[in-house]
Amino acid sequence: MSVTTHAPAPAPASAGAAPAISAADLLAFTLRTASDPELIASLPLDPEGRTWIRLDGPGGSEAWLIGWPPGTGTGWHDHAESRGAFTTASGRLTEHSLAVRLPSEGWQSLSLAPDVDRTRGLEAGSGRAFAEHHVHEVLNESTTEHAISVHAYYPPLPLIRRYSRTGPVLTLEQVERPADWQ
Repeated sequence: MSVTTHAPAPAPASAGAAPAISAADLLAFTLRTASDPELIASLPLDPEGRTWIRLDGPGGSEAWLIGWPPGTGTGWHDHAESRGAFTTASGRLTEHSLAVRLPSEGWQSLSLAPDVDRTRGLEAGSGRAFAEHHVHEVLNESTTEHAISVHAYYPPLPLIRRYSRTGPVLTLEQVERPADWQ
């Protein structure tokens, strides 16, 4: 299933150059899209697993409407060279993130400093933007309610790196390419 949403075009760039889509542009798109009750209601929800619909994001960005059953989450991951944003449309999501820039490659396991963990709750209507190589996990910690969110990434996701975490040790477990989730 595919849903198309429309966003205002970004301001024109200099002659011949494509306009850059910033994390702020992505956040504005996710906030606007998350406030569309008809679109949010169109997402089929599954009691067992996450569901999603691909959206048309602004300026060639990749965007998704995602449903989160109670108790589900993403696990630790990053979006490589893509910047992104997400907004909770209904329910509540929790984001755990690392306030440190990790090397983009050349490592398998890292020991994290004790002060890098951040946690934020995102109620319906709230969102956040992030830069490239942002390592986080997103969770629906409710035991009874689905959550729904809108996500956007630019450039479109070249890959997702998945990590495991044991205490302060973060280990690269898997690299997924677009064919793995589309």
